[in-house]
Amino acid sequence: MSAEPLLVVILGSTASGKTALSLKLAEQFGGEIVSCDSVAVYRELEIGTAKPTQAERSRVRHHLIDVASPAEEFSAGDYSRLARKAVTAIRDRGCLPIVVGGTGLYLRALLEGLFEGPTRSEQLRIRLRRSADQRTIEHLHRILSRLDPEAAARIHPNDTPKLIRAIEVCLLAGERLTVMWDKGRDPLTGFRILRIGLEPDRNALYEHINARCTAMFEAGLIDETRRLLTAYRTVDTANDSDPRPIARPLRSLGYRQAMQHLRGEISAELALLAAQQAHRNYAKRQLTWFSREPDVSWFPSFGDDPEVQREVGKIVAREMELSSEQPPRVTSESTITSLTSTSSTEKLKIF
Repeated sequence: MSAEPLLVVILGSTASGKTALSLKLAEQFGGEIVSCDSVAVYRELEIGTAKPTQAERSRVRHHLIDVASPAEEFSAGDYSRLARKAVTAIRDRGCLPIVVGGTGLYLRALLEGLFEGPTRSEQLRIRLRRSADQRTIEHLHRILSRLDPEAAARIHPNDTPKLIRAIEVCLLAGERLTVMWDKGRDPLTGFRILRIGLEPDRNALYEHINARCTAMFEAGLIDETRRLLTAYRTVDTANDSDPRPIARPLRSLGYRQAMQHLRGEISAELALLAAQQAHRNYAKRQLTWFSREPDVSWFPSFGDDPEVQREVGKIVAREMELSSEQPPRVTSESTITSLTSTSSTEKLKIF
């Protein structure tokens, strides 16, 4: 009996070369790419998102890019529903689905599912954000500690988004968040999941991040942000007399620093330095998140490294041989020495 069809997941921090590796695999194996990026889903935000270029998208079919307006609410649950439809359709066409990205929560929602929580309340969220601004973030943590001590113990006191969502769930659902966690999730079925991780040298990664941010600013990130602000406003500037819709993705990295410059708070040079630092910090958080991901084959280099591309290609070819529904369409050798599978707490370093 043949194994289930293969689903390849390429994960890693920003600027680690995930796009380059995914394009190589998609062209080699007849695949289609499903983006797993919480900012790339939005239209109109281009320079600051590092989306695949139009040339790259013309080479390989991409999904879950430019699917939402900046003014739309788009959650991990929304992503999970659309991404599951996409990978299923790709599989049914006889192609290889390749999920690529660095948004850990979105990846978890796709693969493991999410608990069924209440709909967001923007009014409540605004009140909680104002409470954090007027007092401290620790004040939100104390509120959650009273509502759900177990959830408070599992959420970092400085993680504002998670604290707000946890409080929101407790107040709107009328029960503790941990009770809803215990009700279980709806994991993705119908696939064998192959996780490939990219973890290049940290100093080299930071150099790539700095160069990418510099390229974004040189390409006109500040001007793009200025144009977006003529049509949208941010949560921080929301008021009843402003007719512009709120665009939450403008709070994302790069755009946030560009807005600081446009408000006259910092120079363009300092905005670039702040964006570089923010992206480096984000890369650290991404790697921490993905270190908890189970059964990852980790490669200590960038995704555009030819050696990485060859070795990953061998792994994918071997795995595809197990699925009669997805015969390997490659010319390179398709067998490699078997690899020891990793546990949820171990990372397999290739090379």
